[in-house]
Amino acid sequence: MAAMLGTDEAVRAQAAGLRALGLSEDEALLVAERRALRQRAAQWDAAEAFVVLALAVAAAVAIKVPELFGLRFGAHGTFYPLNLGFFAFTPPLVYLAWKRGLGSRTTLALGVSFGVAAVVANAYPFVPRAHTMVLAALHMPAVLWLVLGIAHAGNRWTSVEGRMGFVRFSGEAFIHYVLMALGGGVLMLLTMALFNAIGIDAEPLVEWVGPSAAMGAVVVAAWLVDARQGVIGNIAPVLARIFTPLFAVALVGFLAAMAWTGGAIDRNALIAFDVLLALVLGLLLYSISARDRAAPAGPFDALLVALVVGALVADAFALAAMATRVSELGATPNRVAALGFNVVLLVNLAGSAVLHVRFLRGGVPFERLEKWQTDYLPVYAAWAAIVVVLLPPWFRYA
Repeated sequence: MAAMLGTDEAVRAQAAGLRALGLSEDEALLVAERRALRQRAAQWDAAEAFVVLALAVAAAVAIKVPELFGLRFGAHGTFYPLNLGFFAFTPPLVYLAWKRGLGSRTTLALGVSFGVAAVVANAYPFVPRAHTMVLAALHMPAVLWLVLGIAHAGNRWTSVEGRMGFVRFSGEAFIHYVLMALGGGVLMLLTMALFNAIGIDAEPLVEWVGPSAAMGAVVVAAWLVDARQGVIGNIAPVLARIFTPLFAVALVGFLAAMAWTGGAIDRNALIAFDVLLALVLGLLLYSISARDRAAPAGPFDALLVALVVGALVADAFALAAMATRVSELGATPNRVAALGFNVVLLVNLAGSAVLHVRFLRGGVPFERLEKWQTDYLPVYAAWAAIVVVLLPPWFRYA
C-alpha cells in the first residue's frame, strides 16, 4: 500500500511540501502517505454512509408501497405479517453483501433463498389471523436471520469465529435498534403533544412515519455495528453480567411456582414460558459471544451453568406438560410448533450444560462451547422452516 501511494502524484507533491518545511525525505513521504490513507478512508466512509442512507430510504418507502394497492399496514390481513421480515432484512442483506464484496454466485444464492422464502410465504392460502399464518409470520424471520448470517460472515461462515461474530453482531445490532426505537418513540410522542397543543391532530402523520422509520432503522443499526465494531464492545459483557442473574432468578421463581402449584401449567403459562426460554437462549448466546475466550473459568461461568441447568429443568417440565396436552387434547398447529421448539431447545441446553460443567472443571476449552452453540444455529432455522413450510398444509391452513 505504501509503495502504491508513494507513486501517487498527490502524495509526492504533498511530500515535497513537507520536505520544504524541514522534514527528511522518509519522514515527509510517511506523513504524506498516512494523510492519503486517512483521506481515502474518509471517502470510503462517506460512500458507505451514502449506500446505507439509500437503503434506509428504500426500506422506508417500500413498506408503504403496498398501501397504494389497498394493503393497509396494521390491518388484519396476511400480507404485512408474512412479509415484514423481508422488508426488515432485505436492506441489511444487500448492505452486507456489498460491504463483504461477496461473489456473484454467493449473492445470487442468498437472493434466491430470500425469493423462495417469499414465494412460500405468499403462495400459501393463509387465512387472516389463523394459527398457521401467525406461526409462519413468527418463524419466517428466524429463517431469514440465518441467511443474513451467511452474508455477514461471508467466506468465514464455516468457522466458529465467523458464526460467533454474527451472534455478537446480532446482539449489538438489537441493542442499537432498541435505543433508536426508544429515541424515535419519544420524538413521536413529543411531536404529537406539540401539534395537539395547537389544535392539530398529528396521529395520522405519526402512524404513517412510524413503520417507515422502523424499517429504515434496521439497516442503520446493522451499519452502526458493522462499521463501528467495538464501539459498544465494553457494554456487551456488562449487559450480559447484569441480565444473566436476573434471568436465573426468574427461572428459579418459575420452578418454585411450579412446585407450589403442583406443576399444573395452562396454555398461557406455556406461551409465556416459551418466550422466557427464547430470551434465555439469546442471553446465553450473547454471553458466550461477549466472553474473552482466553480467560479462565470464573464465578460468572458458574452463574451461566446455573442459568443453563435451570432452563434445562424448566424446559423438561414444560415439554412434559406440552406432550400431555397433545396426547389428551390432540395436535394443533400451536402445540406441535411449541413441542418441536422445546425438543430442539432441550437438546441444545443439555449439550450446553454438559460442556459448561466440563469447562468449569477444566475438561474442555471454551472453544468447544462456542462450537456447540454456533453449530446448533442452523437447527433452529431448520425447525423454523419446517413450521413455515410443512405445518400450514398439514393442518389445512387452520
